[in-house]
Amino acid sequence: METKPEIERRDIHFAAADRFPLAGTLFQGTGDGPLALISSAAAVPRGIYARFAEHLVARHGFRAVLTYDYRGVAASRPPAGWKTKPKMLDWAEKDLPAALDRLQAVAPGHRVVGIGQSFGGQALGLCGRANQFDRYLMVAVMSGHWAYTDEPYKVFASMNLVGVPLALLTGRVPGWIGLGQTLPGTVFRQWARWGRSPDYFFADRHMDAARRFAEVKTPILSIGVADDRWGTQRAQEAILKAYTGAPVERRRVSPADTDGQPIGHLGFFRPTFRDTLWEPAIDWLAAA
Repeated sequence: METKPEIERRDIHFAAADRFPLAGTLFQGTGDGPLALISSAAAVPRGIYARFAEHLVARHGFRAVLTYDYRGVAASRPPAGWKTKPKMLDWAEKDLPAALDRLQAVAPGHRVVGIGQSFGGQALGLCGRANQFDRYLMVAVMSGHWAYTDEPYKVFASMNLVGVPLALLTGRVPGWIGLGQTLPGTVFRQWARWGRSPDYFFADRHMDAARRFAEVKTPILSIGVADDRWGTQRAQEAILKAYTGAPVERRRVSPADTDGQPIGHLGFFRPTFRDTLWEPAIDWLAAA
């Protein structure tokens, strides 16, 4: 009888290159499958990916999986006295590389794959470490431009007429406005500024994002969700088209694949979709 690998689950802390302390959860097993880094959607705590991470280790023999909170989100709060204001770009340029380093320390030289939801898919093109991932699964990746969503006026108002004023007045944007966890004002303002342009952060000349995305060679599987009112096909393509140097496979899932259960922007990682949505994606991710 086949035995499933045991799982050791530990909450950990590790530092980015600028010494910002980040919170993560490390799932380790006894299998010899790949290491996997899960990078969250914007303003989403790492806990929603815990069951998926456990499944990778217990059911598919992944060696280890790391989930983590970006700076300013959930458990990765700025420490007392921290003077540098966090930016959304820091999530990709500083936090993802630090998490990757921490994961690779579990088994140096071992194969690594990535999973990125929404912003986590954008981050691959900005992190400067894409070549260290053997494969990268993106779920609901999207441009943040408000007009690409299926509820454009609601998104524009939430971001710019509610969120930005709150960021300027209070230095933070609370989760009750409907865009996820409470965020530092500087993170939110950068996000909103990018989202006002049809070219999103590709319009920011200081980022040189188009060149950076074009340098990515990592094979990508991008899963779009038919009932995702934010990550529409137009929003998805606005990001994927920039990965000009990478082989990109596109798949679309819908409630028809889940016995009519809605999925939405964040629902893919619900455990109820283990057999219907998770397994085909993991088969691709784990392929040699």
